Amino acid sequence: MVVVAVASTNPVKVGAVQAIVERIDPLWSVAGVAVRSAVASQPWGQGETRLGAHARALAALEAMPAAGFGVGLEGGVVAFGEDLFTVAWCAIVDREGRVGWGGGAMLALPPPVAEALRAGTELGPAMDRLSGLSDSKRQMGAIGLLTNGLSDRRTAYGQLVALAFAPWRRPEWYETGETASRRR
Repeated sequence: MVVVAVASTNPVKVGAVQAIVERIDPLWSVAGVAVRSAVASQPWGQGETRLGAHARALAALEAMPAAGFGVGLEGGVVAFGEDLFTVAWCAIVDREGRVGWGGGAMLALPPPVAEALRAGTELGPAMDRLSGLSDSKRQMGAIGLLTNGLSDRRTAYGQLVALAFAPWRRPEWYETGETASRRR
């Protein structure tokens, strides 16, 4: 049985991975593990957010020796002109060093949230303040709140996980001579 280590104990992130893993193989198991991020608590920009996802995936794999895969999900914000958007990345790593990437989940943030982020508040607390909820990032997240339920954080993260599994779903299309020799 394959074990997939998720670099979080947040039920949204673990549930997103679980939903995709069940489609790959219902006998695989998913376990969340608390790890430290290598980036700021509120990553800014595509690069820092992507780096955070990769660092988390590696840390999950290291923290769980029985795991065949480590999955890191990192949410951040990115500026385009005066506007701020959510951004999210998923990195999946295996014991052979292969990495899969999935990115996206961009959504324009309303001015009060953007202002709070620029003042140093993290997205989750800024959304809680706007909505009057508590710990919304462990529930529907900014995506669910801002779309009023049309989507949610788990669904968006699940899509990223599915994208990041592409190198294992179609290895013949991703494997190069270098990775093939490393895997032998």
